[in-house]
Amino acid sequence: EVEAENRKEQEALLMAEAEEAEKKEEKQKKEVQKSEEKSADSTENKKDTGVENKEPEITKPEITQMEITPAGSDAAEKKASVEKTVKEQETVAVPHPQMDLSPAKLADFDYVMNQFFILDSNTETNAQQISGTRFLGEDLSIKQDSKVPQILIYHTHSQEMFADSDPKDVMTGVMGTGEYLTSLLQEKYGFQVMHHMGQYDVGDRDHAYANAEGPIEQLLAENPSIEVVIDLHRDAVDKHMVREVNGVQMAPIMFFNGLSRTKALGDISYLNNPNLTGNLAFSLQMQIAAAEYYPNLTRPIYLKGYRYNMHFKEKYLLIEMGSYTNTQEEARNAMVPLADLLNRVLHGEN
Repeated sequence: EVEAENRKEQEALLMAEAEEAEKKEEKQKKEVQKSEEKSADSTENKKDTGVENKEPEITKPEITQMEITPAGSDAAEKKASVEKTVKEQETVAVPHPQMDLSPAKLADFDYVMNQFFILDSNTETNAQQISGTRFLGEDLSIKQDSKVPQILIYHTHSQEMFADSDPKDVMTGVMGTGEYLTSLLQEKYGFQVMHHMGQYDVGDRDHAYANAEGPIEQLLAENPSIEVVIDLHRDAVDKHMVREVNGVQMAPIMFFNGLSRTKALGDISYLNNPNLTGNLAFSLQMQIAAAEYYPNLTRPIYLKGYRYNMHFKEKYLLIEMGSYTNTQEEARNAMVPLADLLNRVLHGEN
């Protein structure tokens, strides 16, 4: 028991160090963003405002009881809102890949890394761990059941806001965007989704992942039908990132994976993740589906050390959506193609 407690304490300290390291690595992320933008469509570059804003000061709300959105609450109003937004973006998504997705290329480690991933400087990987062919061969489909929850959406960093958010209303930030994604998946695609509204970063952002671990583990134990977990975040880069997808302005999406490995420590045994291959496969299948159906929607998958609670499920996505410079509307707009991509991958269409 003492050893287990020490490991938990080490993990909490390590996660705190990780959060601190993220702040120090902001310059590096900005450089990566600049490099990425050079290869972006020239139209986007023209429309980019280029205005840098400081993150608005957020008044931290009182911690409330954890809530789960009931599937039937305000059903008519939610359905009307969802149908209105989806109708505005209505278009038949057809595949039009802009990259070589042949088996030979997907078996090439360097090609896969260059096309789909960005590797953080604090970690490392290799061809044994990253295999495009193996990842695409993973069956990540689920048998849809409307009687039980199968998807969980939650937010490790619940207080993340947008440029036009109300600092006093947490639902105008990333949690509100998660509620909209929940409505899309339920109303348009028929999934049963649980939107967990626990707030784990209030007053202690540095330990948010450690704070969330126990409650999420318990929630999953109480709801064994859940197969898919989405931890939805909002990124913190200074650039106002806007992508035009099917004529609609929206915030870009970035899938994020932890490798439980750093250059300094090597493989971190007490952050073992038995679902790492599935996590990576899920991100890559989503990324490739986006490249086929919604080019320009996503940024490269970001690989970093540590675990980020992704060990709970094979089908687990940590998503960084937009930045604090984006508007609520731009964030909500991105949820429409994201919901479609989830539906495609979870039905094995890839």
